[in-house]
Amino acid sequence: MIAFFGLNASMGAMIVMVIFIGMGEKMAERFLPLYLLAIGGTTLSVGFLNAMDNLLSALYSFPGGFISDRLGYKKALILFTVIAMFGYMIVIFFPSWQAVLIGAIFFISWTAVSLPAVMSMVSKVMPKEKRTMGVSVHSFVRRIPMALGPVVGGLLIGEYGTVIGIRTAFGAAFIMGVASIAFIWFFMENDLPNKNNGKSVLSSFKNLNAPLRNLLISDILIRFAEQIPYAFVVIWAVENNGITPLEFGILTTIEMVTAMLIYIPVAYYADKYTKKPFVLITFGFFTAFPLVLYYSRSFTVLAVAFILRGLKEFGEPTRKALIMDLAPENEKAGTFGVYYLVRDVIVSIAALSSAFLWDISPKTNFMTAFACGLVGSIYFAIRGKDLKQLG
Repeated sequence: MIAFFGLNASMGAMIVMVIFIGMGEKMAERFLPLYLLAIGGTTLSVGFLNAMDNLLSALYSFPGGFISDRLGYKKALILFTVIAMFGYMIVIFFPSWQAVLIGAIFFISWTAVSLPAVMSMVSKVMPKEKRTMGVSVHSFVRRIPMALGPVVGGLLIGEYGTVIGIRTAFGAAFIMGVASIAFIWFFMENDLPNKNNGKSVLSSFKNLNAPLRNLLISDILIRFAEQIPYAFVVIWAVENNGITPLEFGILTTIEMVTAMLIYIPVAYYADKYTKKPFVLITFGFFTAFPLVLYYSRSFTVLAVAFILRGLKEFGEPTRKALIMDLAPENEKAGTFGVYYLVRDVIVSIAALSSAFLWDISPKTNFMTAFACGLVGSIYFAIRGKDLKQLG
C-alpha cells in the first residue's frame, strides 16, 4: 500500500501538516461569518471577508512560489505556517470584527500561498512515475479536515456559544500549527533553494489562447455562482432555517464525503475519454446548488443540496488538467498561475457584491448566482473546446 501511493517521510509530514492546518482552518474559519455578526460586524463585513479570501487566494500563489524557490519548500512551509498562527493569535486576543479582518490577512489563504511549495515538494521527493499519485494524495487528504473540521467547530459552538466556541477553535488551530511545524522540521526532507528564472507574470498573459479564454470566461461565471452565496450559506442554514451549528457541520461533512467518493474514479475516466463533458457536468452542479439551496427549508433537503455541492468536484481535477492541456507546452506552470490570477481577482469583486445582494433579499443573492452559473454553463457548452477537439 505504501509503495502504491509512493509514501515516504516527507509525504507523511505533508499529510500531517495538511490535516492539522486544515482542521484549524475549517473548524474555525468556516464559522467566521457567524462570529463576525456575533461580535458586532455587519453583512458587509461578511461579504468583505469573502471577497478578501478570493483576492488573497489569487495574489498569494505568486509570492508563495517566489518564496518557495528562494528558501526551499521546507523553510517556506514553516514560514507560511508561522504567519497563519500569527493571524490566529490576533483573532484570539482581539475580539472585534476589525481584528478578524486583519488576522484573516495572515491565515485565510494559507492553502493558496503554500500550494506552490507543496507541489514543489511532491515533485522533488516522489519518483517521476508517482508524481500524479502524490498530487492526488494531497488533494484527497486535504478534504479530510474539510469534512471533520466543521463538525468539531459546530460542537465547540454548541458547547461554549458562538464567540467563545470560535475563539477556542482558533486556540486549537494554533496548537496544531505548532505540531505541524514539528513534523515538517523533523521528518520533511531538506531541499536546496534555487533562483526563479521563469518569465514575468505579464509575459504569460499571451499564453491565454482562445480555447483557454473561453474556458476562463465560463469558469469566472461559474465561480460567480459559487462565491456570491458562499459566505451566506451558513447564515441561511443556521439563522434563516433553524439548523444548529453541529448540523451545519454535518452538512459540510456530507459535502466533503461526496467529493472524496467521486474524485479518483471520475479523474480516471476523464483521462480515458474527452474532458469537456466532465467539466460541463461539473459546471451544472455549481449552477444547481444555489437554486436548490433557496428551496431547502429542512435538514433533509439541505442534505440533498450539500450532496449537489459535493458533486461539483465531479470534474474539478479534469478542469485543471484541461487548463494544462490547453496551455503552451513549455509554459504550463506560468499559464496556470496567470489563469488563476485573472479568475480569482475578478471573482473577488463578485464576492464583495454578495453582501449587497443579500441585503436586498436571500432570494436575490441565490437567484443571481444561479443565473451566472446558467450563462457560464451555456457559454462553455457552445464555445468550450477539448484538446481532442482541437487536435
